[in-house]
Amino acid sequence: MIGIFGGTFDPIHLGHINIAEQCVKQLQLDKLYFMPCATPAHKSKSNVSAKHRANMVNLAIKDNNSFALDDRELKRTGASYSVLSLRELKQEFTEKSILFLIGMDSLNTLSRWYHWQEITQLCHLIICKRPGQTFSPSQETQTYLNQSTTTDNSDLNKYKSGKAFFLDTPEIDIASTQIRSHLNESDLINQLMHKDVIDYIKQNNLY
Repeated sequence: MIGIFGGTFDPIHLGHINIAEQCVKQLQLDKLYFMPCATPAHKSKSNVSAKHRANMVNLAIKDNNSFALDDRELKRTGASYSVLSLRELKQEFTEKSILFLIGMDSLNTLSRWYHWQEITQLCHLIICKRPGQTFSPSQETQTYLNQSTTTDNSDLNKYKSGKAFFLDTPEIDIASTQIRSHLNESDLINQLMHKDVIDYIKQNNLY
């Protein structure tokens, strides 16, 4: 099984890394790919270039052999629709289950995603709860969850796609927006981000 962790990673922080580590450990993944998006369909465009965000991801994951960068969305023109990448991944990993990590906030808006129902058939959804997030899916999403949710992680390997699994992770209250507004507070930032990422931000005068 392989995991796909999409997001802006603007910047990547230890909350992201913790979720990824828990996913690899609990679900026994062969590999987990961090997949930064260039132009998020549901967020405003970042002021930091795709190249910088990819470089920061590489710095944050370089010490973990279970992690890798997937930069396909950075090479795609137009909005970063998850379904396009998942179609490609399904063709590349024909014999493996694809686990797509999303937050509770993304689950709540899933039914508004581009071709969301196809997404649920291309992969398993792994839902990661974060502090302050509430569970309030649309009726369409709730119907999907009623049919697809499993608490048995062996189902994620038994079936190639179509399941939803709520990942049990420690709830670390870190957000990229919070980090961007506190970059001058060294003591706090040192606890929230990889040192090499902090150095990279300073060297390139980001944010």
